[in-house]
Amino acid sequence: MSEEMEQWIQEMLRVSDADDRMTDKQIKIINAAVETFSAKGFAGSSTSEIAQKAGVAEGTIFRHYKTKKDLLISIVAPTMAKLIAPFVLKDFNKVLHSNYPNYEDFLRAVIRNRLEFVRNNLPIIKIMLHEIPFHAELQTQFKEHVGKKVFQRVKEIVEHFQKEEQIVSVPSTTVIRHAISVIIGFFLARFLLLPELDWNEEQEINYSIDFIMHGLAPRNK
Repeated sequence: MSEEMEQWIQEMLRVSDADDRMTDKQIKIINAAVETFSAKGFAGSSTSEIAQKAGVAEGTIFRHYKTKKDLLISIVAPTMAKLIAPFVLKDFNKVLHSNYPNYEDFLRAVIRNRLEFVRNNLPIIKIMLHEIPFHAELQTQFKEHVGKKVFQRVKEIVEHFQKEEQIVSVPSTTVIRHAISVIIGFFLARFLLLPELDWNEEQEINYSIDFIMHGLAPRNK
């Protein structure tokens, strides 16, 4: 088990309620499922492969989880509610509730903060990226435990800088949507699409901020 995976499992166990504590076999199954789903996606994974990787009989998986989808939900949904959401908000609150002289400084703090978060939690994040668009249950979990809590605060920050006339006066949701598209695009390329490139992350952060603030318009000379 990789160091990152072990840390994630231990943190998941730490935040679990006493009645929800996993057995040793469940821990092995969850670890194997995270590794397999992360590498192959939900559709490309089989319970037999997960069982083999976990060192248990395939029937053992079905004693704990009725279907492969139940296994997926058991990984992602509790993580949303008990690990990712609290961790995102606890860590992200340092960014969201700090004062910034301008919108560019806020964007820089957000990108740096989330870049490190993605780097440290890549296996489970890959599962979420692969599966959330295709499972209504996971979409609901994400919106309830992460989306709403972060969105409202970011909206307030954007509207503050709009009043300061640092950002164009368009709907704040449009500003947020464009920024999210650029930032997530950077993260997808960095960690999933082109991880083998020799990335200069600080330079890419600057490029991303410049694009969000100025788009494709040439600078006036």
